[in-house]
Amino acid sequence: MTQRTFADLHHADEPLLLPNAWDHASAAALAAQRFPAIGTTSLAVAAAAGLPDGAAATREQTLLLARALGSEPFHLSVDAEGGFSDDPDEVAEFARELHAAGAVGINLEDGLGPVDRHAAKIAAVRAAAPGLFVNARTDTHWLGDGDGTIHRLDAYRQAGAHGVFVPGLTEAREIAALVRGLDGGVPLNILYSPTGPSVPHLADLGVRRISLGSLLYRRALGAAVQAATDIRAGRTPGGPVPTYEEIQALSRDTGGAADATVSFE
Repeated sequence: MTQRTFADLHHADEPLLLPNAWDHASAAALAAQRFPAIGTTSLAVAAAAGLPDGAAATREQTLLLARALGSEPFHLSVDAEGGFSDDPDEVAEFARELHAAGAVGINLEDGLGPVDRHAAKIAAVRAAAPGLFVNARTDTHWLGDGDGTIHRLDAYRQAGAHGVFVPGLTEAREIAALVRGLDGGVPLNILYSPTGPSVPHLADLGVRRISLGSLLYRRALGAAVQAATDIRAGRTPGGPVPTYEEIQALSRDTGGAADATVSFE
């Protein structure tokens, strides 16, 4: 485990760039690239199980992934959708299980549901698992037009959220205004978009955490399909391909993320 705590990484000189993994190999490969913290992505967890994302259908799969990654030498933050329940006590119990598995962070989304209900979930998680960094996500830009963002974030901050997350917000002026509106109270997390501001630009705007969400998983899936169709068409597929031995080196029995060196040249 790195010397800095997960919370410390949100207040460092540079914003925390958080890549999101979907299994042990993807997490270990990212850790081998010296990312100190790695998140999970609920879309990939759901897709791998043939289930819909955001439908509270993958509680067990999410917990299994946390148990697979929680003992690895990186900070693990888990995308827990809305906590897989509307009952704050049930969400708190899930948070306890994640923390016991080794997770140090949890991402909870409001899905534009009632503010008070999401705030109650946050407060319950803080009480049940004080060691978890709670990143409170609002979907005002993801599912709506941005109305009420500050109101929701203020409520979540008062409930005990350590950080706040606004996916779907990509306009630089709006991001800067939101940072000012938060007035330094909690670190702002933004979802990286290839069509939005770059990482250095987001840093200049005052963003403290930049998540990649499902982007890496979707690119990996796209690359796999492209390679298969290229081969079928008689073309040689392009792009980096780790060797069999490099992937084997990612397993726990060979040291996992601690010692692996994966080449993507």
